[in-house]
Amino acid sequence: MDQFLASVERRALRMAEIAVGNRADALDIVQDAMLSLARRYGGRDPAQWPPLFHRILENRIQDCRRGRQRNGRYFLDLPHTDDDTADPLDVLARDPAPGPDRRAQGSQALICLEAAIRTLPDRQREAFSLRIWQDIDVAGTARAMGISEGSVKTHLFRALAALRGALGEHWP
Repeated sequence: MDQFLASVERRALRMAEIAVGNRADALDIVQDAMLSLARRYGGRDPAQWPPLFHRILENRIQDCRRGRQRNGRYFLDLPHTDDDTADPLDVLARDPAPGPDRRAQGSQALICLEAAIRTLPDRQREAFSLRIWQDIDVAGTARAMGISEGSVKTHLFRALAALRGALGEHWP
């Protein structure tokens, strides 16, 4: 269980942070999701952990959003400032040895990507996160989201189309 949780921790934190726009809330969400997985499903087959974890994570993200709406709180879209090159989005936005201009373009592209992901409908964002970031296959994503494989493909297609449209010049 420890090895699995260590392998998904950074990406889960990044997913939660983009979804809720606040690092502190994202840390709480990921910690709660990890504890829930360990307590409730630790005895299950390790092959079942990825979809279970991502379903729990998405539920915690939704709970956080509902709580904000209920309490009348809103969040700002602040750019992410941590310099964590192991994160897939950071790696995507940078060259191995970028110059100042290239770093600025990469940072801008990353900011645009995060903002575009925040605007996706929940199901599209979830499908994108699981399929692209977590590299979970279609069947696993379908189990995690509680929908059919065809629906996963549809949500991902629509998410990618929306991101292409929103990112324009920053899309690879």
